[in-house]
Amino acid sequence: MTDFPQRARVALRDTQLRRNLAHATDTIREKRTRAVMEVPDWEELRAAGAALKDEALASLDEQLLRLEERVRERGGTVHWARDAEEANRIVGDLVEATGAREVVKVKSLTTDEIKLNDALAARGIDAIETDLAELIVQLAGDAPSHILVPAIHKNRDQIRELFERSLGTGPLADDPEALTEAARVYLRERFLRARVGISGANFAVAETGTVCVVESEGNGRMCTTLPPTLITILGIEKVVPRLADLGVFLTLLPRSSTAERMNPYTSLWTGVHDGDGPQEFHLILLDNGRTNALADDVGRQTLRCIRCSACLNVCPVYSRTGGHAYGSVYPGPIGAILTPLLVGIERASSLPYASSLCGACADVCPVRIDIPRVLVHLRGVAVGSKPHTPEAVSMRLAARAFGDRRRFERLQRLALRARKLPGVASLPGPLREWARFRELPEAPDATFRDWWRNR
Repeated sequence: MTDFPQRARVALRDTQLRRNLAHATDTIREKRTRAVMEVPDWEELRAAGAALKDEALASLDEQLLRLEERVRERGGTVHWARDAEEANRIVGDLVEATGAREVVKVKSLTTDEIKLNDALAARGIDAIETDLAELIVQLAGDAPSHILVPAIHKNRDQIRELFERSLGTGPLADDPEALTEAARVYLRERFLRARVGISGANFAVAETGTVCVVESEGNGRMCTTLPPTLITILGIEKVVPRLADLGVFLTLLPRSSTAERMNPYTSLWTGVHDGDGPQEFHLILLDNGRTNALADDVGRQTLRCIRCSACLNVCPVYSRTGGHAYGSVYPGPIGAILTPLLVGIERASSLPYASSLCGACADVCPVRIDIPRVLVHLRGVAVGSKPHTPEAVSMRLAARAFGDRRRFERLQRLALRARKLPGVASLPGPLREWARFRELPEAPDATFRDWWRNR
């Protein structure tokens, strides 16, 4: 991964991108505020959501085994995947076993995380995104830039030109109805011929083996009901203990994400049922770094995330750089902590610094993730993981100097003499860049200790 600052510089030069982002995030943020204010016990719901997630994470091994047992009792098959490679291999084998060369997909960050589409393409299998925004991104050969609105960086004129070029629609109006109809015509044929559907999941219930997907368009429901075979990839942190727990999350999630009172489409399924829906159901439980995050005492709370994207819409950094600057499928404040926890801080050491630490993200998080605290924690981990940088070496030398009074005084006198030499107006070598953003005090005639001794 390239560093966030390098990618951000590119994004900041894109004036159209910044206009698109500002308009979209302002609109979503204002609508969300109104939706949340309608709920008098919103803070109690946030506390409940955090507590339920913490309960599930504290007994995650037990919850996952219980989920596996219930899914199998109801005719489903459960697979365990340690990483992206294993998950992609399982999905590819399952699709090839059906003889299908094409699959339809529900919008899924988890499948984006493991780069499932690329893995299937390498085996000659076409994965068709059916969420409107994901379809736009796929047709453009682009990458999502927002958790909830993957094509937030594109405006209607850009989408119209893309559809005319990619779908062969002929001239289109740039109004939402015309664009949506063009996508509907394109997708309907693919829904009806699909033999395999692939989804992620918002939640899975250990008590009953039920899987839950929420969406706004209905395309996801077409994927989870029409094809004879359904494959769901579930990040292991998505499990909740009881069916009743969904009531809390299905109140928190829509208001925090789309500013709706409820999701237009909430799909729940449990195993398979003769003559109704898919007759073959596979649930893949994906780790891919999540147990590493679970082992981090401070970072563990990140796994509470329900992917609402509220933190993105209030973040002053995200609203100016967009999601591509983060170099991950998880952008914004939550991505700045989740990605390093999943892939390792050594591969994403700049992301914890992609924040002003203003705290707005923590204020809006529906499950009370203290994102600024985790950011500061990961910054410490990032520094500790690079013991030989000039800054780290300088700090170790400073610690040695401050650790002995006599040594400190000798170095102090030497520094004072050096500062008074002709031409020495700043710190030398690599320290000059450090001092560029810091105002060094004028050198006194003597140290305080020397002044005290002389009097």
